[in-house]
Amino acid sequence: MSRVAIVGGGIGGLTAALLLSRQGQQVVIYERAGRVGGRVAFEEEGPYRVDQGPTIVLLPEMLNGILEEGGLPPDSLELLRCDPLCRIHFRSGRVLTKVAGLAEQAAEIDREFPGEGSGFLRFMGDMARLFPQGKASFLEQPFNRRREFFSPANLVLMSRLRAYRSLRSAVSSYFRSEELRDAFSLQSLYIGGAPFRTPGIYTMLPYAESAFGIWMLKGGYGQLPQILSRELLSRGVEIHTGTEVEGLTVEDGRCTGLTAGGVKHSYDAVLYNGEFPQLEALLPAQLFSGNAAADSAVQRSSGARGRIKRGRYQPSSGCVLIYAGTDRRWPESETHQFFLPDSLNDNLRELFDQGRISQLPSYYVFNPAAIDDTAAPPGQSVLYFLIPVPADPDMDWEAIAGPLAERVLEDAEQRGFPGLKASLRWKKIRTPADAHKDGLYGGGSFGIAPVLSQLGVFRPQPRPYPIKGLYAAGASVHPGGGVPIVMQGARMAVHELMKEMKQ
Repeated sequence: MSRVAIVGGGIGGLTAALLLSRQGQQVVIYERAGRVGGRVAFEEEGPYRVDQGPTIVLLPEMLNGILEEGGLPPDSLELLRCDPLCRIHFRSGRVLTKVAGLAEQAAEIDREFPGEGSGFLRFMGDMARLFPQGKASFLEQPFNRRREFFSPANLVLMSRLRAYRSLRSAVSSYFRSEELRDAFSLQSLYIGGAPFRTPGIYTMLPYAESAFGIWMLKGGYGQLPQILSRELLSRGVEIHTGTEVEGLTVEDGRCTGLTAGGVKHSYDAVLYNGEFPQLEALLPAQLFSGNAAADSAVQRSSGARGRIKRGRYQPSSGCVLIYAGTDRRWPESETHQFFLPDSLNDNLRELFDQGRISQLPSYYVFNPAAIDDTAAPPGQSVLYFLIPVPADPDMDWEAIAGPLAERVLEDAEQRGFPGLKASLRWKKIRTPADAHKDGLYGGGSFGIAPVLSQLGVFRPQPRPYPIKGLYAAGASVHPGGGVPIVMQGARMAVHELMKEMKQ
């Protein structure tokens, strides 16, 4: 049995602990906050409770498969399928409902956008062939060496997935309408990226939505860390909350433990699940060259004599989040809804290129009571509004957030939630300044940005440095953000860790 420390009790850390404890390893989790879960948590006030962070469940088979590998009982989670999947409100007055079933979705598209349904079918047909290959090659494999990423087979696959183009450009091959191009590229916002900057390989996101559905966890995503931590405690896993790790110990090219609360602890391996750019501060300074042009051969060194190039990372977008409790419901509304401005592309260019917030931005609304009657008290609702904004914690959010929230609530009332403002009984606003205060890198809500320079082998890996016994998981680590994908990254890190332990 090996002793493994996990720094950070987010979903990646909890998943790693589940998998490691299942294999008989002794696991200790250190979490600096007063609770585990990281971004996956609840906001609560009186009778109201709503997810603080992620709300959309994609790739349910991946999520369930990882939990099954970790030995979690199969009935631990109750996933609710959203059908319709979601509804997209365009400023033109058109409304696109995404539904299950290829023929049904093509017909729905043709109703609002005559002649465009065939483009959807062509997109789904192309991606049905490419998605399994992309999943196996890019979501289920770490890239410890560049040649593994740039293999001939991967280069061909990246070309077919249009990695050299943006996501928006890639979907434009299938749709003539600007609004449909928006509808099938806005998914990059789920991971904090702009459709015109996110590589075309992420066409796997809109495909996965239509192919495998959009789901939600009954009771809210915030239940997931509670379910995992209960299972871990029952196995004897130690979970120390309110405990900050101050440094990692590296001796002769191996991570041998950590310091927490001023006390040194020895471990056979350490898995880091904090914000990845903050890992450098925990490592001995002499390991880093500090020279951006450091010889790549040095980075490959596996001993203490090697020095590592410091990372430079671009954060994902930020969010202004509005949490609300109301004294009414909207039976005609769906669980997941998107409200778009006149031009989503122009709107997001203003945000990502100029660092500005539009007078009326795009936003997403989560309305869980539409499918989960227990999500709010009888006859009432909890709502969650997500507004993409610059990841800049130094903006004057106290002056910006209130008026921005009012504009969004007014717009939502006119376009989908009549009587919304009069029905409000609770409201709370969260900004990038709050995210930064909670330790999220650069005030971004999704880790580092999903741009080409931070994709695949260019993203921190589950074995991030040439240091034995040190591993990483989380939204900033390959393969990326989104709860099931973060869990998949944790699984890869555990597999790498166990492989090293057996050597």
